[in-house]
Amino acid sequence: MDATPDCLLPAVALPAAECRGVYEAILTRRDTRGEFLPDPVPDEVLSRLLVAAHHAPSVGFMQPWSFLVVRDPAVRKTVHDAFLKAHAEAALMFPEDKQDIYRSLKLEGIMEAPVNICVTCDRDRAGPVVIGRTHIRTMDLYSSVCAVQNLWLAARAEGLGVGWVSIFDNGVVQRALNIPQRVIPIAYLCVGKIRGYHPKPELEAAGWLPRLPLDQLIHFDQWGNDTADGGLLDRLRADQRAVNEGEFLTDRLPK
Repeated sequence: MDATPDCLLPAVALPAAECRGVYEAILTRRDTRGEFLPDPVPDEVLSRLLVAAHHAPSVGFMQPWSFLVVRDPAVRKTVHDAFLKAHAEAALMFPEDKQDIYRSLKLEGIMEAPVNICVTCDRDRAGPVVIGRTHIRTMDLYSSVCAVQNLWLAARAEGLGVGWVSIFDNGVVQRALNIPQRVIPIAYLCVGKIRGYHPKPELEAAGWLPRLPLDQLIHFDQWGNDTADGGLLDRLRADQRAVNEGEFLTDRLPK
């Protein structure tokens, strides 16, 4: 299965401007909820997003995903009703001092966004035995999540917003979209043009949770060994400071 050297694409870094674009998409991507505009998403743009999603990595090259493009207001209302029910239930699950904050958060744009996309996983698509899934059965689910991330970053490159809605009974959504029982809904996405991107993730800005320090999440060779490579940790801290200060894209990338 190894490619001959003549068949390989050059292993070189992207040109500086393109490299910056990748990092900018990653750092400024947001979970969009309340900023959607009613303008339709042109088919040529939506097609590019789906092409990007379809070129995600997948275990055993099984490509377990499918994409349901949802524009019908009646179908979206059914999904929205499921969200409202689950949203009310979820509020009661949090500590009492956080319940009012939770209720004040805008957590979906199902009706406001001009198009919704449900990304699914067909776990039987490549048969019962799949390369790479023989011992970790959930690899196909992770593969579909990779498709979600590809779509999300492509949408940021196109100047669009994406919001992932996960507060509902998945079975209700499955029935609303007539998804076969064997197929798993992975992500319900609201997609569209938006007024702008928040400087920080909304939950971080609202004080719900902070951004965790990256250097505290790194281990070396064994879990808990977190001080073995001081040089890398120093670099990580400096890079994270640059992100926080808005200087990463200008000061920390190759010119």
